[in-house]
Amino acid sequence: MILGSHLSTSGGVKNSLIIARRIGCEAVQIFTKNQRRWNSPPLKDEDISEFLKLKEKYGIKKVFSHASYLINLATEDNELKKKSIYSLIDEIDRATKLKLLYTVVHVGSHKGIGEEKGIENVVNSLNVVIERTEYSHVKILVETTAGQGTNLGYRFEQIGEIIHGVKKKERIGGCLDTCHIFAAGYDFRTKDKYEKVMEEFDEKIGIKNLYAIHLNDSLRECGTRKDRHTHIGEGFIGLKPFSFFLNDKRLKKVPGILETPKDKEYKLDVENLNKLRSLVKDE
Repeated sequence: MILGSHLSTSGGVKNSLIIARRIGCEAVQIFTKNQRRWNSPPLKDEDISEFLKLKEKYGIKKVFSHASYLINLATEDNELKKKSIYSLIDEIDRATKLKLLYTVVHVGSHKGIGEEKGIENVVNSLNVVIERTEYSHVKILVETTAGQGTNLGYRFEQIGEIIHGVKKKERIGGCLDTCHIFAAGYDFRTKDKYEKVMEEFDEKIGIKNLYAIHLNDSLRECGTRKDRHTHIGEGFIGLKPFSFFLNDKRLKKVPGILETPKDKEYKLDVENLNKLRSLVKDE
């Protein structure tokens, strides 16, 4: 698996690549704008140029973004829906300028209208976004969630229904978060359980549609539907189960991204990356 981390773009998007180079990432996930605000200033031409130069110079294999946490594509609220669609279009525009491969998105919460209607709203909104960004190559990756509250995406069949409902299949895919699926009730702590979980994933979503994995341990037990990330091997998942993902030949070209707690010098990321690499078996 191609390993990396979600890295800061504080001080300019190029800084994420500088950090990636320093700590030994082969893949990087970034925020291209403030994830807690609807409006952000556009990327500066010089920032885009510097980012593209470093991306080529460092040869980092997979670079992609994570869309705003404010986005809710499942909503019935017209104002929130418009803001969410615009925000995702803006994210894709930024990702296109930076020549990123994907943007990861949480599809949002149905807020009481029911899962079926919520999923229908998500599909309709994604089709609008993709139609309005037909100039772009960037794939939208629907992320699995822990299922807190009325959030959608905590069951594989929900993700599958969304992906299969999008008209332009070349612009859509999935992102699996280990902490999220564990919290949602998918227990993969033994090899047999892992194989069953991935069999269901393939049946409902399709491993061919999996383009990124977030590698996070969980502070909460399986099935609690609480999204709480922690360091690899320090939560209820434990160290060994990550080896199942890392040594799965079907996932060889899929980037595995850390979203574990950070320190200023990214020493914790280095430790987590070393733990993961220690699990990789020689072929």
